[in-house]
Amino acid sequence: MQSRVLKNLELELAHYRNRLMVGAGFVLVLALILVTRLVYLQLVKHEHYQNLAENNRITLVPTVPNRGLIYDRNGSILAENFSGYTLEITVARAGDLDALLKQLGELIEITPKHLRQFKRLREESHEFETVPLKSKLSDEEVAVLAANRYRLPGVEVKARLFRNYPAGEGLSHVIGYIGRINDRDLKNLRESGKTPNYKGSTHIGKVGLEQYYEDILHGRTGFEQMETDSGGRAVRVLSQTPPSAGHDLILHLDVELQRVAEYAFGDYRGGLVAIDPNTGGVLAMVSKPGFDPNLFVDGIDSTTWKELNESIDTPMVNRPLRGIYPPGSTIKPFLALGALELGLRKPSDAIADPGYFSLPGSSHRYRDWKREGHGTVDLHRSIVQSCDTYYYRLAVDMGVERMHDFLARFGLGAKTGVDLHNESSGLLPSKEWKQRRWKQPWYMGETVIAGIGQGYHLTTPMQLAAATAMLANGGTFYRPRLVRAVRNAQTREERVIPPEVAWTDRFDPGHMAHVRQAMVDVLKPGGTAVLAGANAPYDIAGKTGTAQVVGIKQGAKYDASKLAERHRDHALFVAFAPAEAPRIALAVLVENGGSGSGTAAPVARAVFDYYLLGKKPEGVPVREGYESAGD
Repeated sequence: MQSRVLKNLELELAHYRNRLMVGAGFVLVLALILVTRLVYLQLVKHEHYQNLAENNRITLVPTVPNRGLIYDRNGSILAENFSGYTLEITVARAGDLDALLKQLGELIEITPKHLRQFKRLREESHEFETVPLKSKLSDEEVAVLAANRYRLPGVEVKARLFRNYPAGEGLSHVIGYIGRINDRDLKNLRESGKTPNYKGSTHIGKVGLEQYYEDILHGRTGFEQMETDSGGRAVRVLSQTPPSAGHDLILHLDVELQRVAEYAFGDYRGGLVAIDPNTGGVLAMVSKPGFDPNLFVDGIDSTTWKELNESIDTPMVNRPLRGIYPPGSTIKPFLALGALELGLRKPSDAIADPGYFSLPGSSHRYRDWKREGHGTVDLHRSIVQSCDTYYYRLAVDMGVERMHDFLARFGLGAKTGVDLHNESSGLLPSKEWKQRRWKQPWYMGETVIAGIGQGYHLTTPMQLAAATAMLANGGTFYRPRLVRAVRNAQTREERVIPPEVAWTDRFDPGHMAHVRQAMVDVLKPGGTAVLAGANAPYDIAGKTGTAQVVGIKQGAKYDASKLAERHRDHALFVAFAPAEAPRIALAVLVENGGSGSGTAAPVARAVFDYYLLGKKPEGVPVREGYESAGD
């Protein structure tokens, strides 16, 4: 007989109830979690998600401001904007890029230079950024691209403002240029907190005034609040914050004077700085050779950059600010004034010049440029005929420390503070400097050659011009300034930048008069620059100089014709005019020009004649593009 198992219905029912309660509890917990989450999202985080939703609906579109313009003192435009079209490619959306570029080349002209530039800019850009392939498209090219846009993925034609520099090479180191914003620029913008003001901007000032006054020229970026649909397409503009155009710069510089100075240099390399000694305003600043800044606006191609960067003529070097040269005999007027001020010489004190100088107990001869000597030489004649022997002796009597301290009073050996970046401080040597730099003592022979501006002493044309301006005005060092005023682009209101007096030094007026008269006689019969001063209807006070490039054997005669062109002496000239009431002071440096009187002084005379008389040298070409854009 089969046994039957009886089920405990009560026990099974209890188990069932327990399981039901556990399940219900689990469902309840989940419901509580869901309700809690809903409360959190709907109440606590309501504002946050409302903003996110609104941002999905509303897009902020930056509006790039117009960049400020740059004018010379007479209203001639030196940096301008013009509108045009650019062919740009978003590489991430382009698909087969090589095929696309080939296709574009069949529609419009795409040169190897365009492709090289595109490759370089692509390497510097992010994947989803548009990269320009060709700028300044013609109307025909725009029409062709528009008609074929449906089969050109990732290709856009954008309207942009372009920067143009009508002065070209002549003012490349003064005006500088703008270029595309790179990673280094972005880092600097982030660190300075300026990134929001560059939303939508693609270019920034790189060198020159474009860089120094970037904050003023750039302006303030505007924004449009744009409502978009689910596909990201614009529906309507909700609000606008218009951009504020950058302010314009008005310079002290006279572009016609600049052209005259450039022409007077001819084929020589070198630098010139002309300053108003009564304000410090820079009237002209030449660096030859220069470069075309327009090449850099859309990104220079590697081949052209290599040619510029590796050129033996170094066109990328700003000679007035970065070129450092021995001042040669141009420091003699300053040392002569120092001798009078320090009581080391009286105007009537004279020496016998046999054509050389020797230190006591030494047979070594420091030669004068005039081998037979100048005979009896007093302070006046030492400047007029540039007697080296006189300054060899004076240097020894003065000593390097007093020489250093007195020349420093004219700003030599220090940056002038001109409104451009990357200025060199030159070098004004001293015993302490040599010990620190070379761990060597100072030798008396080094003091001797320092007396004629050779040895370790190095200056820039900007320093020499500023020091000469201080000599011209009687003792006030004005900080050199290129920008005279800043003009509001909307209101046309000008804010004039006042002259900045860095310091004022007191010199005996009688001592100053002796030195200035000697400098005037430099350009009179018997002076080293008589030809440059011939028939001038005004008095010029000046001093010629030469700076040795390579050493010559002791006792050997300098013969420029037997030297390679780049081994010849540099030619220098510092001057101011009119001598009795100076309106312009300058320094001219002609690399490998040989003679200050033969090459540098004539450049200065051409500049003086135009600035004071309105007289241009015959043959100055008429250059298009400098016309005033109007106020």
